[in-house]
Amino acid sequence: MWSPDEIASLCYNHFNKLPKRGKPEAGREWTLLAAVILLTDSSELKTVRKQVVSLGTGTKCISQSAMSTKGDILNDSHAEVIARRGCVRYLTEQLFRAVSGQSSDVFCPGSEEGKWTVKPGVSFLFFTSQTPCGDASIFPMTGSQAQPCEPVNALQSEESERRGLKRHAECDLEETRQSPRMKTSDNHSSRRKSGNTSEHEAITENKESSPLNEVLRCHPGVERAHPPDLHRTGAKCVPDSPADPLQPGLLYHSVGVLRLKPGRGERTLSLSCSDKLARWGVLGFQGALLSHYLQAPLYFRAVVVGKCPYSHQAMQRALKTRCSDVRDLPSGFSAHDPEILQSALGFPHNHTHTEAKHTHTQGRISPCGAAISWCAVSQQPLDVTANGYKQGVTKKALGTSQARSLISKVELLHSFLKLVAATEELPESLRGKDLKTYWDYKQAAGAYQQAWTQLRLQAFPLWPRSPPELLLFS
Repeated sequence: MWSPDEIASLCYNHFNKLPKRGKPEAGREWTLLAAVILLTDSSELKTVRKQVVSLGTGTKCISQSAMSTKGDILNDSHAEVIARRGCVRYLTEQLFRAVSGQSSDVFCPGSEEGKWTVKPGVSFLFFTSQTPCGDASIFPMTGSQAQPCEPVNALQSEESERRGLKRHAECDLEETRQSPRMKTSDNHSSRRKSGNTSEHEAITENKESSPLNEVLRCHPGVERAHPPDLHRTGAKCVPDSPADPLQPGLLYHSVGVLRLKPGRGERTLSLSCSDKLARWGVLGFQGALLSHYLQAPLYFRAVVVGKCPYSHQAMQRALKTRCSDVRDLPSGFSAHDPEILQSALGFPHNHTHTEAKHTHTQGRISPCGAAISWCAVSQQPLDVTANGYKQGVTKKALGTSQARSLISKVELLHSFLKLVAATEELPESLRGKDLKTYWDYKQAAGAYQQAWTQLRLQAFPLWPRSPPELLLFS
């Protein structure tokens, strides 16, 4: 009914039809793309309607020191996060239409009072042009893949561990000179460093086997005749978790662990896209606010990756295996098992294609500083940001509504409050409560918070929590 190439082509064509604003300069800037696709199955016609309902581009996130207590800045502008936030904006409008008695493409009344469910035949796919940053990006290179940097060897390993953080910070400073508030996750670039990783630490605790043999067993395409090498991620392990061994070959990284972007320079509070996709696979991608209205969470039917360095085993590990044993979830929640597929079509604006078109007169290749959000809403579907705010905003306007992205936390809260105001029969979780702040509404989503607690306890106990003061806006 649909193929990975169809999905990739649909997303790329949709991007091409968007205005030029926020797009990378050909041959000099690169970016990444992600999208949410609405599938509507028609059993009578034996057809599937495929519609992009949210699309995002971007590679950057802000440092912890730049975060706002007003909820008016985008902390994480990686394409996957932008696409998901745009989808939440789309779903909010679809729920508004439903509660207002208008036609919704997605929702119909549920069996519980004040609750809604997805229409029969409706499902969602997630597309990303690049392997998600973090754990899904850690896998061995095959012999045919180019290595941009020299492999780490035994003589270099000790020195690499000692000097690594300093060298990474210097590289990051050079990459982000024009945008000091934003950082680019180096694993979200095609310029991954060399080395290799074990596949054992977080998945097979205390397993009495060779990490080298474990990776080679999981990745039979890696040639044993030569020292194996891998795609590294720049995202660093979260505080209090075991650090990466930083040893040569397969022992450079730990796998299965939570990681923070960007991995170089000042830390952020943004978890890697691998970690966020894994979380959405248990809690749903609708978020806490919309879960008030939904009889069950929304899960992606499949995750499709564009042509890029890719490992199905690493994707399975990062998105599914880490959460597969989570139990005692509230009714409707589950450790979802999406299909994981790869397309043979690459994004024309990724690093590889940009490098092929680059000329020496254009200067150095760099990530595009803008992030594009488009979603299928009736008003202002396009939202272009840079440094977490609307692109082109003046310093004088910072802190005002004119500077805010339409997918910022505070704007999504305001859209949700309009939905609440338009609802005659409120869900039970919103009745008779004095809810004022973003934090209040999130915490009142009882089933969602119970599921989140179980996920943290059983799979992600070291998931960093945002300081409460960052969530007390209204």
